[in-house]
Amino acid sequence: MVATPSTMLELGTPIPDFALPNVVDGRKVTPRDFEGKRALLVMFICNHCPYVKHVKDELTRLGRDYRSRDVGIVAINSNDVAKYPDDGPEQMKALALSEGWWFPFLLDEAQSVARAFKAACTPDFFLFDGEGRLAYRGQLDASRPRNDVPVTGADLRAALDAVLGGEPVPAEQVPSLGCNIKWKPGNEPDYFG
Repeated sequence: MVATPSTMLELGTPIPDFALPNVVDGRKVTPRDFEGKRALLVMFICNHCPYVKHVKDELTRLGRDYRSRDVGIVAINSNDVAKYPDDGPEQMKALALSEGWWFPFLLDEAQSVARAFKAACTPDFFLFDGEGRLAYRGQLDASRPRNDVPVTGADLRAALDAVLGGEPVPAEQVPSLGCNIKWKPGNEPDYFG
């Protein structure tokens, strides 16, 4: 496993616009669907990544715990599904249903949304405040496959609680770490150098 860190998009960045299909029901989802929420969490994940598998149960708990707390949540898969069929829409739908995710799981087939967010890895987390400004980007917590640190979601939960409480999120944030997004040939972004 080669680990890729987050690019750490600049705090305060406005949320990039997108319109992507939810693999569960086919409905297009945009950031405008979450207007009026106090926070919007965007998670870049996929089915096959061992880093995502390692935190999958916590993503389910996080979704359940924050469902009634004025937070919008979306998960986005931007991987090349032709080369990685385990990340295809039917498999995404099966994962979302088996986990009971109430939040949409979106397919970014053109990979344009990952590029707009400067997403680099799975999982990669972006938390926007009620004004649509980036308040947190970084790790879920310090747990990684094989490091024996429990998966708690501590870093992301602290950021969510701060935004919901109208408090500033500390500017010192630790990058997420995971598998690189599986870019289509010729579609690799230039923001890694």
